[in-house]
Amino acid sequence: MTIMVYVAIYLGLLIFVIGCVRRVIEYASMPRHLRWELYPVPHEDPSRVAHGGSYLETSEWWLKPQHFHMAGELRVMFAEIMFLRGLWEHNRRLWLPSFLFHFGLYLLIGTVVLVTCGAAIPLFIPSVGGSSLWVALADLYTVTGYAGAALCTVGAVALLWRRAADAELKNYTKPSDFFNLIFFIVAFGAIVAGYALRPPASAGAGELVSGAIRFNKDISLGRLFSAGLVLASALVAYIPFTHMAHFIAKYFTYHAVRWDDQPNVRGGAMESRVTGYLGYRPTWSAEHVGADGKKTWVDIATANPAQQVRK
Repeated sequence: MTIMVYVAIYLGLLIFVIGCVRRVIEYASMPRHLRWELYPVPHEDPSRVAHGGSYLETSEWWLKPQHFHMAGELRVMFAEIMFLRGLWEHNRRLWLPSFLFHFGLYLLIGTVVLVTCGAAIPLFIPSVGGSSLWVALADLYTVTGYAGAALCTVGAVALLWRRAADAELKNYTKPSDFFNLIFFIVAFGAIVAGYALRPPASAGAGELVSGAIRFNKDISLGRLFSAGLVLASALVAYIPFTHMAHFIAKYFTYHAVRWDDQPNVRGGAMESRVTGYLGYRPTWSAEHVGADGKKTWVDIATANPAQQVRK
Protein backbone atom coordinates (compact mmCIF):
# COMPACT_ATOMS: atom_id res chain seq x y z
CA MET A 1 0.00 0.00 0.00
CA THR A 2 2.77 2.46 0.94
CA ILE A 3 4.70 1.90 -2.30
CA MET A 4 1.50 2.36 -4.30
CA VAL A 5 0.97 5.72 -2.60
CA TYR A 6 4.53 6.79 -3.44
CA VAL A 7 4.08 5.77 -7.07
CA ALA A 8 0.76 7.63 -7.26
CA ILE A 9 2.31 10.81 -5.84
CA TYR A 10 5.32 10.79 -8.18
CA LEU A 11 3.24 9.81 -11.19
CA GLY A 12 0.68 12.51 -10.45
CA LEU A 13 3.37 15.18 -10.19
CA LEU A 14 5.10 13.97 -13.37
CA ILE A 15 1.89 14.00 -15.41
CA PHE A 16 1.04 17.44 -14.00
CA VAL A 17 4.39 18.87 -15.11
CA ILE A 18 4.13 17.25 -18.55
CA GLY A 19 0.58 18.54 -18.98
CA CYS A 20 1.53 22.08 -17.95
CA VAL A 21 4.56 22.14 -20.26
CA ARG A 22 2.36 20.91 -23.11
CA ARG A 23 -0.13 23.72 -22.43
CA VAL A 24 2.62 26.35 -22.30
CA ILE A 25 4.07 25.17 -25.63
CA GLU A 26 0.60 25.11 -27.18
CA TYR A 27 -0.23 28.68 -26.14
CA ALA A 28 3.24 30.07 -26.87
CA SER A 29 3.22 28.69 -30.42
CA MET A 30 -0.15 30.20 -31.36
CA PRO A 31 -0.28 33.07 -33.87
CA ARG A 32 -0.11 36.61 -32.51
CA HIS A 33 -3.34 38.06 -31.24
CA LEU A 34 -5.19 41.06 -32.63
CA ARG A 35 -4.12 44.18 -30.73
CA TRP A 36 -6.65 45.05 -28.01
CA GLU A 37 -5.60 48.67 -27.47
CA LEU A 38 -6.67 48.59 -23.81
CA TYR A 39 -5.11 51.16 -21.52
CA PRO A 40 -3.56 51.66 -19.08
CA VAL A 41 -1.00 48.88 -19.34
CA PRO A 42 0.50 48.37 -15.87
CA HIS A 43 4.12 48.21 -17.04
CA GLU A 44 3.84 51.74 -18.49
CA ASP A 45 5.30 54.76 -16.76
CA PRO A 46 3.31 55.34 -13.53
CA SER A 47 2.49 58.90 -14.60
CA ARG A 48 0.74 57.55 -17.70
CA VAL A 49 -0.95 54.69 -15.85
CA ALA A 50 -2.54 57.23 -13.49
CA HIS A 51 -4.63 58.77 -16.30
CA GLY A 52 -4.93 55.71 -18.56
CA GLY A 53 -2.37 56.82 -21.11
CA SER A 54 0.39 55.08 -23.05
CA TYR A 55 3.70 55.75 -24.76
CA LEU A 56 1.72 56.50 -27.94
CA GLU A 57 0.95 59.94 -26.45
CA THR A 58 4.61 60.86 -26.81
CA SER A 59 5.56 62.68 -29.98
CA GLU A 60 7.77 60.57 -32.26
CA TRP A 61 7.58 57.73 -29.74
CA TRP A 62 9.14 55.32 -32.24
CA LEU A 63 12.43 57.23 -31.95
CA LYS A 64 12.56 57.09 -28.14
CA PRO A 65 13.40 54.18 -25.82
CA GLN A 66 10.53 52.74 -23.80
CA HIS A 67 10.97 51.77 -20.17
CA PHE A 68 9.38 48.62 -18.73
CA HIS A 69 8.14 49.03 -15.15
CA MET A 70 8.00 45.54 -13.63
CA ALA A 71 6.73 46.85 -10.28
CA GLY A 72 3.47 47.95 -11.92
CA GLU A 73 2.84 44.51 -13.36
CA LEU A 74 3.72 42.77 -10.10
CA ARG A 75 1.22 44.89 -8.15
CA VAL A 76 -1.61 44.02 -10.53
CA MET A 77 -0.58 40.34 -10.69
CA PHE A 78 -0.48 40.05 -6.89
CA ALA A 79 -3.95 41.55 -6.48
CA GLU A 80 -5.38 39.31 -9.21
CA ILE A 81 -3.71 36.07 -8.13
CA MET A 82 -4.18 36.40 -4.38
CA PHE A 83 -7.49 38.24 -4.17
CA LEU A 84 -9.16 37.67 -7.60
CA ARG A 85 -9.50 41.39 -8.16
CA GLY A 86 -11.11 41.02 -11.58
CA LEU A 87 -13.85 38.80 -10.18
CA TRP A 88 -14.42 41.26 -7.31
CA GLU A 89 -14.90 44.09 -9.79
CA HIS A 90 -17.02 42.30 -12.39
CA ASN A 91 -18.87 39.44 -10.67
CA ARG A 92 -18.93 40.07 -6.94
CA ARG A 93 -21.62 37.48 -6.25
CA LEU A 94 -19.20 34.76 -7.33
CA TRP A 95 -16.17 36.29 -5.63
CA LEU A 96 -16.45 34.86 -2.08
CA PRO A 97 -16.77 31.14 -2.97
CA SER A 98 -14.08 31.50 -5.63
CA PHE A 99 -11.78 33.34 -3.24
CA LEU A 100 -12.24 30.69 -0.53
CA PHE A 101 -11.54 27.92 -3.03
CA HIS A 102 -8.44 29.50 -4.54
CA PHE A 103 -6.99 30.80 -1.27
CA GLY A 104 -7.44 27.32 0.18
CA LEU A 105 -5.45 25.92 -2.74
CA TYR A 106 -2.68 28.46 -2.12
CA LEU A 107 -2.50 27.41 1.53
CA LEU A 108 -2.31 23.75 0.50
CA ILE A 109 0.48 24.50 -1.99
CA GLY A 110 2.32 26.37 0.75
CA THR A 111 1.76 23.42 3.08
CA VAL A 112 3.34 21.03 0.57
CA VAL A 113 6.37 23.34 0.30
CA LEU A 114 6.70 23.61 4.09
CA VAL A 115 6.35 19.85 4.63
CA THR A 116 8.86 19.10 1.89
CA CYS A 117 11.39 21.51 3.37
CA GLY A 118 10.76 20.19 6.86
CA ALA A 119 11.30 16.60 5.71
CA ALA A 120 14.09 17.05 3.16
CA ILE A 121 16.49 19.43 4.90
CA PRO A 122 17.11 17.19 7.98
CA LEU A 123 18.04 14.36 5.61
CA PHE A 124 21.00 16.43 4.46
CA ILE A 125 21.58 18.43 7.66
CA PRO A 126 20.72 16.05 10.53
CA SER A 127 21.54 18.61 13.21
CA VAL A 128 18.56 20.72 12.12
CA GLY A 129 15.98 18.01 12.79
CA GLY A 130 14.31 18.07 16.19
CA SER A 131 15.18 21.71 16.86
CA SER A 132 12.56 24.10 18.21
CA LEU A 133 12.41 25.77 14.80
CA TRP A 134 11.52 22.48 13.15
CA VAL A 135 8.84 21.78 15.76
CA ALA A 136 7.35 25.21 15.07
CA LEU A 137 7.49 24.46 11.33
CA ALA A 138 5.53 21.25 11.88
CA ASP A 139 2.91 23.17 13.87
CA LEU A 140 2.72 25.76 11.07
CA TYR A 141 2.17 23.31 8.23
CA THR A 142 -0.42 21.45 10.29
CA VAL A 143 -2.41 24.67 10.66
CA THR A 144 -2.01 25.71 7.01
CA GLY A 145 -2.88 22.19 5.84
CA TYR A 146 -6.13 21.95 7.78
CA ALA A 147 -7.06 25.57 7.01
CA GLY A 148 -6.32 25.17 3.30
CA ALA A 149 -8.30 21.94 2.99
CA ALA A 150 -11.23 23.45 4.92
CA LEU A 151 -11.33 26.66 2.86
CA CYS A 152 -10.94 24.81 -0.42
CA THR A 153 -13.70 22.33 0.46
CA VAL A 154 -16.09 25.06 1.64
CA GLY A 155 -15.37 27.06 -1.52
CA ALA A 156 -15.92 24.01 -3.74
CA VAL A 157 -19.23 23.23 -2.03
CA ALA A 158 -20.34 26.87 -2.40
CA LEU A 159 -19.35 26.92 -6.08
CA LEU A 160 -21.17 23.63 -6.61
CA TRP A 161 -24.31 25.09 -5.03
CA ARG A 162 -24.06 28.28 -7.08
CA ARG A 163 -23.74 26.35 -10.33
CA ALA A 164 -26.69 24.14 -9.41
CA ALA A 165 -28.99 26.89 -8.13
CA ASP A 166 -28.05 30.08 -10.01
CA ALA A 167 -30.03 30.41 -13.25
CA GLU A 168 -27.49 32.90 -14.63
CA LEU A 169 -24.75 30.27 -14.48
CA LYS A 170 -26.68 27.48 -16.21
CA ASN A 171 -25.58 28.53 -19.70
CA TYR A 172 -21.95 28.38 -18.55
CA THR A 173 -22.15 25.12 -16.63
CA LYS A 174 -21.37 21.67 -18.01
CA PRO A 175 -21.43 18.26 -16.33
CA SER A 176 -17.63 18.40 -16.16
CA ASP A 177 -17.88 21.47 -13.89
CA PHE A 178 -19.86 19.47 -11.34
CA PHE A 179 -17.49 16.52 -11.68
CA ASN A 180 -14.43 18.69 -11.11
CA LEU A 181 -15.81 20.30 -7.95
CA ILE A 182 -16.99 16.96 -6.57
CA PHE A 183 -13.53 15.54 -7.31
CA PHE A 184 -11.95 18.26 -5.15
CA ILE A 185 -14.46 17.75 -2.33
CA VAL A 186 -14.00 13.97 -2.23
CA ALA A 187 -10.19 14.06 -2.52
CA PHE A 188 -9.65 16.71 0.15
CA GLY A 189 -12.34 15.23 2.38
CA ALA A 190 -10.61 11.84 2.27
CA ILE A 191 -7.19 13.36 3.01
CA VAL A 192 -8.39 15.47 5.95
CA ALA A 193 -10.50 12.68 7.46
CA GLY A 194 -7.77 10.11 6.87
CA TYR A 195 -5.08 12.31 8.40
CA ALA A 196 -7.17 13.34 11.41
CA LEU A 197 -8.38 9.77 12.11
CA ARG A 198 -5.14 7.94 11.29
CA PRO A 199 -4.01 5.24 13.76
CA PRO A 200 -1.50 6.39 16.42
CA ALA A 201 1.36 4.39 14.87
CA SER A 202 0.84 5.69 11.33
CA ALA A 203 3.04 8.31 9.69
CA GLY A 204 2.41 12.03 9.80
CA ALA A 205 2.93 14.48 6.96
CA GLY A 206 6.65 14.93 7.58
CA GLU A 207 7.28 11.20 7.84
CA LEU A 208 5.29 10.63 4.66
CA VAL A 209 7.38 13.08 2.64
CA SER A 210 10.62 11.82 4.16
CA GLY A 211 9.58 8.27 3.33
CA ALA A 212 8.64 9.25 -0.23
CA ILE A 213 12.05 10.87 -0.74
CA ARG A 214 13.84 7.72 0.43
CA PHE A 215 11.15 5.32 -0.83
CA ASN A 216 10.87 3.88 2.67
CA LYS A 217 8.25 1.13 2.52
CA ASP A 218 8.37 0.43 6.25
CA ILE A 219 6.26 3.41 7.34
CA SER A 220 2.57 2.82 8.00
CA LEU A 221 -0.21 4.84 6.37
CA GLY A 222 -3.87 4.60 7.25
CA ARG A 223 -6.16 3.24 4.56
CA LEU A 224 -8.37 6.31 4.32
CA PHE A 225 -5.35 8.64 4.29
CA SER A 226 -3.74 6.50 1.57
CA ALA A 227 -6.92 6.61 -0.49
CA GLY A 228 -7.04 10.40 -0.12
CA LEU A 229 -3.42 10.73 -1.25
CA VAL A 230 -4.06 8.57 -4.32
CA LEU A 231 -7.19 10.59 -5.17
CA ALA A 232 -5.33 13.88 -4.72
CA SER A 233 -2.49 12.63 -6.93
CA ALA A 234 -5.01 11.67 -9.62
CA LEU A 235 -6.59 15.12 -9.29
CA VAL A 236 -3.21 16.83 -9.71
CA ALA A 237 -2.53 14.76 -12.85
CA TYR A 238 -6.00 15.54 -14.20
CA ILE A 239 -5.91 19.34 -13.83
CA PRO A 240 -3.62 20.31 -16.79
CA PHE A 241 -5.86 18.47 -19.28
CA THR A 242 -9.01 20.38 -18.32
CA HIS A 243 -10.13 24.00 -18.28
CA MET A 244 -8.89 24.09 -14.68
CA ALA A 245 -5.49 24.81 -16.22
CA HIS A 246 -6.77 28.34 -16.78
CA PHE A 247 -3.89 29.62 -14.63
CA ILE A 248 -1.67 29.01 -17.66
CA ALA A 249 -4.13 30.51 -20.13
CA LYS A 250 -4.58 33.50 -17.83
CA TYR A 251 -0.86 34.23 -17.87
CA PHE A 252 -0.84 34.37 -21.67
CA THR A 253 -4.11 36.33 -21.77
CA TYR A 254 -2.63 39.05 -19.60
CA HIS A 255 0.97 39.16 -20.80
CA ALA A 256 0.59 38.20 -24.46
CA VAL A 257 -2.77 39.87 -25.16
CA ARG A 258 -4.01 42.47 -22.68
CA TRP A 259 -0.62 43.91 -21.81
CA ASP A 260 1.19 43.41 -25.12
CA ASP A 261 1.92 46.91 -26.39
CA GLN A 262 5.02 46.01 -28.40
CA PRO A 263 5.23 48.24 -31.49
CA ASN A 264 5.33 46.70 -34.96
CA VAL A 265 8.47 48.36 -36.31
CA ARG A 266 9.70 48.08 -39.87
CA GLY A 267 12.05 45.14 -40.35
CA GLY A 268 11.30 43.68 -36.93
CA ALA A 269 10.35 40.12 -35.95
CA MET A 270 6.71 41.04 -35.51
CA GLU A 271 6.48 42.42 -39.05
CA SER A 272 7.90 39.17 -40.40
CA ARG A 273 5.35 37.05 -38.50
CA VAL A 274 2.40 39.26 -39.48
CA THR A 275 3.50 39.11 -43.13
CA GLY A 276 3.30 35.33 -42.93
CA TYR A 277 -0.18 35.51 -41.38
CA LEU A 278 -1.42 37.54 -44.33
CA GLY A 279 -0.99 34.44 -46.49
CA TYR A 280 -3.47 32.41 -44.38
CA ARG A 281 -6.71 31.37 -46.06
CA PRO A 282 -9.46 31.71 -43.39
CA THR A 283 -12.74 29.81 -43.59
CA TRP A 284 -15.19 31.91 -41.58
CA SER A 285 -18.88 31.19 -41.99
CA ALA A 286 -19.90 34.87 -42.14
CA GLU A 287 -20.75 35.49 -45.80
CA HIS A 288 -20.03 39.23 -45.70
CA VAL A 289 -16.36 38.50 -44.88
CA GLY A 290 -15.89 36.34 -47.94
CA ALA A 291 -13.56 33.92 -46.14
CA ASP A 292 -14.16 30.92 -48.39
CA GLY A 293 -10.84 29.17 -47.78
CA LYS A 294 -9.50 30.31 -51.16
CA LYS A 295 -8.87 34.01 -50.50
CA THR A 296 -5.93 35.05 -48.36
CA TRP A 297 -6.10 37.65 -45.63
CA VAL A 298 -4.59 40.12 -48.07
CA ASP A 299 -7.42 39.50 -50.53
CA ILE A 300 -10.06 39.89 -47.82
CA ALA A 301 -8.49 42.96 -46.22
CA THR A 302 -8.14 44.81 -49.54
CA ALA A 303 -11.67 43.98 -50.78
CA ASN A 304 -14.80 46.00 -50.06
CA PRO A 305 -17.37 43.54 -48.66
CA ALA A 306 -20.17 46.11 -49.01
CA GLN A 307 -19.66 46.22 -52.80
CA GLN A 308 -19.62 42.42 -52.99
CA VAL A 309 -22.96 42.20 -51.13
CA ARG A 310 -24.57 44.73 -53.49
CA LYS A 311 -23.53 42.65 -56.47
